[in-house]
Parts: sequence; structure tokens; C-alpha cells
Amino acid sequence: MRIGFIGLGNMATAMIGGILKKGIVEPSEIIGSNRSAAKAAAVCEAYKICIGQDNRAVASGSDILFLSVKPQFYAAVIAEIKEAVTQDTLVVSIAPGKTLEWLEEQFAKPMKLVRCMPNTPAQVGTGCTGVCCNERVSDTERETILELLGSFGVAETVTEAMLDVVVGVSGSAPAYVFLFIEAMADEAVAEGMPREQAYRFAAQAVLGSAKMVLDTGKHPGVLKDMVCSPGGTTIRAVQKLEEKGLRSAVMEAMQCCIDKSRSM
Repeated sequence: MRIGFIGLGNMATAMIGGILKKGIVEPSEIIGSNRSAAKAAAVCEAYKICIGQDNRAVASGSDILFLSVKPQFYAAVIAEIKEAVTQDTLVVSIAPGKTLEWLEEQFAKPMKLVRCMPNTPAQVGTGCTGVCCNERVSDTERETILELLGSFGVAETVTEAMLDVVVGVSGSAPAYVFLFIEAMADEAVAEGMPREQAYRFAAQAVLGSAKMVLDTGKHPGVLKDMVCSPGGTTIRAVQKLEEKGLRSAVMEAMQCCIDKSRSM
């Protein structure tokens, strides 16, 4: 199985790292290209993968081809490679807003197409990726894609209509969480805690809380109630967050994110 990457940015290298760590393929079975030759050389040095002469060479030499460039470059890249891929090539897009129908129109021929939306925690092996495939992708091929994308976190199939929601709830969500961690750390610093220690305490609290949701299967509200003792400190903090509209702010921010994804 030969896997190609057009674009070798942070997301692509996170994917490559996860795939290699799990031993799904050997480094020699991955080929990539990048418009910056220096970046391509650095990725080659770090992961020992092959570097293609150009995008067409990567496309023609891949059984599974990841398009990991920014959405605004998709049309130009597909125009460059569409004659180099065959109808047996499994093409995987990570771009928000570029529908399966739009992708097939750009290739101007029937193609096996997959859309996925990973997120940046893939860089530390804890990514979350939503996946949808068109009707030409077989069940076996879908399982192969899920295995590849699951190598750096978790990957689940969703309908294409839900991919924009995945952008809001997962793809862009690390930014919301980082902002929350930063705010908690800022207040700890204001109360005298050293900043690096404040970041560790805040980040560990978020990490542990998320793990409780996943591992216990309990409703987040139930877990929240478990922390809120009658007349205690936590319920007063929760009261203030509700007063300031935390839930509404998060939901409205996500709606803006989803709307933007749909319009791209």
C-alpha cells in the first residue's frame, strides 16, 4: 500500500507520525510533496519518507492520496493532478467545505473519494476525526481509511451533512479549549501561582475531566453535579459561569464556526 501526501504541513506530519508509529506501513511506502522544498526535505529527514519530484509524481505513485493543502489551493492542485490519478486511487480530502460532489466535479471523472476532518491533537496522538466516503469506496477501503486515521487518535464515520458540525465540535474545538485553559491559568497567576505551574494545573484538570466523560460514560451534567457540593466553592463558580453565559457563548461560537465551514 503506497500512501501519498500532497502538502506536508502540521496536520500531514501528525498523520504520517501516527501511521508510522502504529506500523501500518513502512516509511518507504509513504511519498509526499510540498511547495517548499526545504519543508519537504525536513519532513523526509524526520520521518524517512520518500519525496516526490512534484505533485503529479506523488499522485501517480499513490494507492491512497491525501490532499493536505489549504482549501483555497484545492482547485489548482486537483487541476494539476487529475490526469495522474486513476479511478482506483483513493483520494482523501481534509478540507472543510469541499463536498464530495465538488471534488468529483474537479476531477471530472468518477473517483473514490473520502472527506475527513481531523484536529490538531493528532500531533500528540489524541486526534478526533470525522470521516465520510462516497458510494465508490468499498467497505474494505473504508475500514483501511479508518485504521489510518485512527492511528493518531479516534476516527468515526459520519454523514457528509455532519462534517461541518464535526468542524465546530472537534476540528476547531481545540482553540476554544486552549482559550479556556489560558483563562484559568491567568486567574491562577493573578492569585500568585507561577505561570508554567498554572498552565500545568489547568491543562491537567481539562485532560482529566475529558477522560472522565469518555471512560465513565456518564452525562457531563452528572459529573458536574458530583463536583458541586452543597454550599461549596464549585457551585458558586458554576453559578458565575452560568450568569456570564458560558453555555450560550460556546453554542453561539460553534454556530459561527459551522456556518463558516458550510460557506467555504
